[in-house]
Amino acid sequence: MSNKQTNVGVVTAAVFVATFMSAIEGTIVSTAMPTIVGDLHGVALMNWVFSIFLLTSALATPIYGKLADTVGRKLVFLVGLFIFVLGSTLSGMSHSMETLIAWRALQGIGAGAIMPVSFTILADIYPVEKRARVMGLNGSAWGIAAVVAPLLGGFIVDQLSWHWIFFINIPIGIITMALIWFNLNESTQRKAFTMDWAGCLWLSVGLLALMLTFQLLGEGDLNILWVVAGLVVTVVAFWLFLRRERQTADPLIPLTLFRDRTFVIQNLIAALVSGFIMGFEVYLPTWTQGLLGLRASQAGFAITPSSLMWIIGSFIAGRLMVRRSPYQIINIALTLIIIGAVTMALIPATTPFWFFFVIAAICGTGFGITITTTTVTVQSHVATDEIGVATSFNTLSRTLGQTMMVSILGIIMNVQMAKGVASHSGTTMGMMNKLINPQTAKSLPAHLLPELHGILYQGLHLIFIAGAVLIVISFLVNYLDRKDTQQISGNQG
Repeated sequence: MSNKQTNVGVVTAAVFVATFMSAIEGTIVSTAMPTIVGDLHGVALMNWVFSIFLLTSALATPIYGKLADTVGRKLVFLVGLFIFVLGSTLSGMSHSMETLIAWRALQGIGAGAIMPVSFTILADIYPVEKRARVMGLNGSAWGIAAVVAPLLGGFIVDQLSWHWIFFINIPIGIITMALIWFNLNESTQRKAFTMDWAGCLWLSVGLLALMLTFQLLGEGDLNILWVVAGLVVTVVAFWLFLRRERQTADPLIPLTLFRDRTFVIQNLIAALVSGFIMGFEVYLPTWTQGLLGLRASQAGFAITPSSLMWIIGSFIAGRLMVRRSPYQIINIALTLIIIGAVTMALIPATTPFWFFFVIAAICGTGFGITITTTTVTVQSHVATDEIGVATSFNTLSRTLGQTMMVSILGIIMNVQMAKGVASHSGTTMGMMNKLINPQTAKSLPAHLLPELHGILYQGLHLIFIAGAVLIVISFLVNYLDRKDTQQISGNQG
């Protein structure tokens, strides 16, 4: 790709807008969900509005990565944006919860292109030294979205209607597509290839079974037979996928990528840390609402410093990449994260609100360094014509880490709360649900509040102990790469 032909500034801005549009979708829908449920009457199906978006996005990611390397980043990115906008339009026109879920699935298929292909485009138009900073800025769209979405969602629902949380994507998406169309120019030749449809099928079946199994596990009341069946389907599908990839001349994910120790380790660390990030972003607001009694709008700001420091962490990563190896950089990042995790596991329930800003800032810096470093490293350890596949696999690793860990942490919390309720007479799980919402917590018996707070604190205590264990595992995984002393800027890509 030629920098002389491409308007780098405009393309970078367009990619950021597309990433932000995709990132904000989950949170803004959460804000509008009570209104949507009231209108469409489908409370039992409510979780699927979120789950189906994540599922189809994850399934589409590796396919887009392969297409980006073969038919071109520009075309694939535009197709993904078009599908996302089409899914948004149809979601806004939904007249039942079932149709909304169907169109959210389509929207997710489009979103599956935005993150991996945007990072691939940035890898093409920026040298390694600048890439980390730009990717950190682009990745910050997720943090900004987490802060802006509740406010924007509430405003749209109150002033217009819930339909407009989807319709707003139409003009933004069209403008973004136009900016990419006129300002991104590719000089690379398209390669002749045959899509590995059998590989797509088996990988999709395996990912679908794996993610559904963990999602259902997280919901609690699941027959063990469903778990076993889901795991069996997962193992069989992945085995068939690997067998297919060894046989085909043009695999969806070349297995040769996994001969590179650093490539494997960086993706595994990305998955583990992303799992911790998900737990951090879910349970820190739970702490500030359930134990400190803050409103949701206030509690959400507890994680704001992590979003801001994520950008700083990315800039730090960019500087470190010139002088240090990925092994050394990741150790620095994991040290910051484990300080936050251990602190959260040790602090008392009465910790003042301002202290969480400090923890979030420390963790956010570590998140920014880790995610930026892993992304740039996997891109730098593959050939230029495999950057799309490598980036999409990195994105998929992070998605799987988030999906599995949010389910595992949910199980830990539910089991601990059930044990706590059983050992404190007069308390119920229904009371625990009310406690987490400061509005409903006011209706709970005052004499039981200390016991309920204690139960919730013990659950959160275990959550962050589990998070600390996750980061210790990340240290151990990173240790396996200690012999790679090559600086990222010295690699190909």
